[in-house]
Amino acid sequence: MSINSNSVFNNSGRVSAAGIASVVGLAVLSAVAVTGGAVKVLVISWVAFAAMALGAWLGARADETNPYRLVWGYGLASGAMVTSAAMFLVPQAMGLGGQAGAARIGGVGIAAGLVTGYGTHTIGHRLTHIETSFDMTTIAIAAHALSAGLVIGLVYASMPDLGILLGLAIVSHKGPAGYAAARRLGRSDKSATALLLPAAGVGLTAIPSALLPVPESALLNAVIFGFAAGIFLHVAMDFLPNCEAGSEIDEVCELHDHSHDLLDELRTHAVGSTVVGAAVIVLAWVAI
Repeated sequence: MSINSNSVFNNSGRVSAAGIASVVGLAVLSAVAVTGGAVKVLVISWVAFAAMALGAWLGARADETNPYRLVWGYGLASGAMVTSAAMFLVPQAMGLGGQAGAARIGGVGIAAGLVTGYGTHTIGHRLTHIETSFDMTTIAIAAHALSAGLVIGLVYASMPDLGILLGLAIVSHKGPAGYAAARRLGRSDKSATALLLPAAGVGLTAIPSALLPVPESALLNAVIFGFAAGIFLHVAMDFLPNCEAGSEIDEVCELHDHSHDLLDELRTHAVGSTVVGAAVIVLAWVAI
C-alpha cells in the first residue's frame, strides 16, 4: 500500500503514516524509559495512548454520538484534572519558593501556564478553519499532546517522588477527546488512525523530558510546577461540559428530537459528572 504525503494526516482516508511511526517511536522510547528508571512516566504515557486509542476506536465505530456519554466523559475527565492540579501541582508551586515573596514565583508560573494554554488553544482553533492539505484538527490535538507530555516529563523529573495518580488524572481526558475527534474525522470520511499520533504524543515528549537532568533550584521547580498547574487547569476547564447554545454538545443534541429539553437535562449530568470526577481523585488519594 502506497502512502503519499497527503495521507499523512488521513485526508485520503488511508492508514496514517505519522500515526504508525509515532507508535513505533513510543515503543522505542519505552525501552529507554525502562533503562533510565522513568517507570512512572512510562506507565502514564501508555495509559494516555490506550485511553485515546480506545476512545478513537469507539468513536470510529459509533453510528451516532451519544450526548450522555459525551457529557459524562468530559465531566469525569475535567473534574479529575481540576482536582489533581489543585491538590498536587499548585501546593508544590507555592511551597517550593520557600519564603512568601519567592513563593509568588510559583504564582507567576500558574498565570503563565493559564495564559499559554489559552493562547495556544485559541490560535490552534483559528488554524482549524484554514484550508490546507492536512487535517488541522488532528494537528492541533497532536500539538497539545506533545506539549502536555513535555510538561508531565519535567514535573516528574523535578519531583520523582510524586505518585502516579497525578499523571493518570492529568491524561484522563484522552478517552473522551479521542472519541470526539474520531467522530469528527468520521463525518469527514477520514480515518481515525491519524489519532495514533496524538495518542502517542504524550509519551514521545514525556519520556525524553523526564530523563533530562533538572537543576536543583527551588525557584526553577516552582516555575515548572506552576506552569504545569496553569496548563492543566486550562485544559481541565476547557473540557468542562459546555451545554450552551452553539457548543459541541448542543450540535449533538440537535440530531435528536426535543433537543432543547435534552440540553437542559444534560446540564444536570454535566454538573454531576464533574463532581464525581473530582470526588474520585480525592477518594483515591485518601485510600492510597
